[in-house]
Formats: sequence, structure tokens, C-alpha cells
Amino acid sequence: MINPKALDLLICPVSGGPLVYNPSTERLESEQAGLSYPIIDGIPHLMEEAAEPLEG
Repeated sequence: MINPKALDLLICPVSGGPLVYNPSTERLESEQAGLSYPIIDGIPHLMEEAAEPLEG
């Protein structure tokens, strides 16, 4: 889980849009970019190289 206050400060590095925490995948998702970013050891990895396409 990511701190909700920290989540308010984070943006997608690709789209510049907001990120949403998905508890089922434990990833941060950008609807605008169609990407999700991993959270490893509680640290969001917001690099384009770490992103994966959103499913669905």
C-alpha cells in the first residue's frame, strides 16, 4: 500500500496525469497513458522502462 498523501503528489512520467493505486495488482495506474507502474519494497518505480500496458 502506498501512503495516500504521497499518491497526491505523484504524476505519470509519460502523460503528466494522475496515478491511481490498484490494490489488486499493487501497482500505480495511469489511465491517460494506459500504463501501470510497479511498487517495489514500498517505492513507486515511475520510469517509462518499468511501465507495463494496462490490461482490459
